[in-house]
Amino acid sequence: MFSLSALIITALAATLIGGLLGALLLKTLHPQEQQNRTMEKRLHKAEDKLLSYQQEVTEHFADTSRLVNTLTQSYKDVYQHLADSALQLSNPDISRQLIEAGDGKLSISPPSESATKDPIAEPPKDWAPKSPGDKGQLSEDFGLERNEQSDKLEPSMAS
Repeated sequence: MFSLSALIITALAATLIGGLLGALLLKTLHPQEQQNRTMEKRLHKAEDKLLSYQQEVTEHFADTSRLVNTLTQSYKDVYQHLADSALQLSNPDISRQLIEAGDGKLSISPPSESATKDPIAEPPKDWAPKSPGDKGQLSEDFGLERNEQSDKLEPSMAS
């Protein structure tokens, strides 16, 4: 009947054809596996970029904080230098004003007696020129004349 070599060759050929058909079916039915690998690589790359960016932002704010602290210390040093120099080189009134300027109280002229007292609130003044008995400019009916016929207030036409 069949020889042993023909049977082995047929078995090998069937295995080879079956393997090729299986690989072909696997490729056609599961093409997303390659896409998944590509997407995973892109995801890892994006995560690495994000971590790198976050690190750069952290370093930027740390440097900015350090520079602002240095600037603040330099400002304090300059102010201290000016205050010390003012005490040594100027008269006591100017020295006192410069020292108070550090607290935001710099005044160009020496304070007067009225500035040291609590100001009293005054009502607004009526500055309209008037003769005794006339209504002032802040009066509700200023500029209105009484019409004797209808006893109504009408705007005056005086210019």
